[in-house]
Amino acid sequence: MAHSSRSELIRVGVIGATGYVGGRLVPALIDQGHAVRCISRNPDRMATVEWRSSVEVAEADVLDHESLETAFEDLDAVYYLVHAMGSSHDFAAADRDGARNTQRAAHTAGVSRIIYLGGLGADAEQPLSSHLSSRHEVGRVLADGPVPVTELQAAVIIGSGSASFEMLRHLVEVLPVMICPRWVTKTQCQPISIADVLHYLTHVLEVDTTVGEILEIGGPNVMTYGEMMQSYARCAGLRRRLIVPVPILTPRLSSHWVNLVTPLPIGLARPLVDSLINDVVVTPQRDVARHITHDTMSFEESVDNALAHIQDLTVSTSWMDSSSSESPAAPMPQDPDWAGGTILEDVREVRSTASASDLFALVSGIGGERGWYFGDWLWAARGWVDKLIGGVGMRRGRRHPDQLRVGDALDFFRVEVCEPNRLLRLRAEMKLPGSAWLEWQIIENGDGSRTLRQLARFNPRGVAGRLYWWALLAPHALIFTKMSARLVAAAEQRQDLGMLSD
Repeated sequence: MAHSSRSELIRVGVIGATGYVGGRLVPALIDQGHAVRCISRNPDRMATVEWRSSVEVAEADVLDHESLETAFEDLDAVYYLVHAMGSSHDFAAADRDGARNTQRAAHTAGVSRIIYLGGLGADAEQPLSSHLSSRHEVGRVLADGPVPVTELQAAVIIGSGSASFEMLRHLVEVLPVMICPRWVTKTQCQPISIADVLHYLTHVLEVDTTVGEILEIGGPNVMTYGEMMQSYARCAGLRRRLIVPVPILTPRLSSHWVNLVTPLPIGLARPLVDSLINDVVVTPQRDVARHITHDTMSFEESVDNALAHIQDLTVSTSWMDSSSSESPAAPMPQDPDWAGGTILEDVREVRSTASASDLFALVSGIGGERGWYFGDWLWAARGWVDKLIGGVGMRRGRRHPDQLRVGDALDFFRVEVCEPNRLLRLRAEMKLPGSAWLEWQIIENGDGSRTLRQLARFNPRGVAGRLYWWALLAPHALIFTKMSARLVAAAEQRQDLGMLSD
């Protein structure tokens, strides 16, 4: 279909830049060469993101009309990506007021258009949940003014940090058997990858025929929620889940169950579960394909993409600090603490007077014939069990007694990150019901001393993974405490001997 488009620089404001979609949209807009102003009531949450120096930041609240007028000055377009679900008792009223203030402020400031991401669901076919009704009402309030609005409507967004996806993930991973209301196996949904959502959000800005339109976006698969659960289990390497539909579980009762089993707060879980009774499928009349041609990812491709980055620990600090610049499915610093999958940790920190080079020499010399500084017979037993069940065991040793490089085998670990005098991270390659890492970071203190931070991480797979971690809590506490203390003691002894020889 022929359409006009624009490619010149556009001055864009993003309301909700610290949120799930907004935090991923901002770098995408920057990559397209637009001038971006991030509008947030809490700008400090953007302090750690890598694109902070590439944007303007304005502090404003959608419930404060005057602050919006100031934040909208000189902008061509504004993205409206906030909602009060989970943060306000009467979220519908708060969302209504926020949308009204945004439309008024945009008109006063001379903004040319508003782009809004709402929710799928046909008003005429069945009564909508309070959540979806509010999402649609926000679209109508935004459009009830002189500034034209482009509304994109999506169902479940697949990506680490999406509330709906995290609810799905935790339910499937924790429960091999699920007693569910009947609508779980009947209600139709058309999920979409976060990468595809970002594609449409950025491209409607440049396609003039989308102005004033309500456009529905979705991936290629129309599925029931039960089918989504089974598909996620396949992607995550879990056994097929037993789903038992029953007629007595209401959405309200189900939301309490979700709150118990998943880390989502009840204020967020309840409206999400209420919305699952509604079919959310793209209709031909409003299909975005009439304006933008794009091949979307399948559900399983979207899940695989999200899962691949949940286990991405290549950043030197914490997995929660992973950048979104390469994958919009990866966790981001502003995501809630339930985003990005379940990561269980054992942290040990020991202060030391040893130099960074001596500490790193001891850490990078661990394993092989030198051993693990405590409980070598326990490490050997674990290696024997691993070998017995078809794993690599402990027989690989290490390439060099003192030197390590990325990719080296080290007993039943593999060197993933090696930054001299700063960080060593090992990825476990033994047979496990999940994925595991062991790392040491050397932190400089202000008084001339250093802290050796030892961190064991485990991303469990299903119930078996969680049981495995809990069963080893006591042995791990003993082993990791003694190991970190003895590494520091050996490094200080090494330093003392070096001083004596000098």
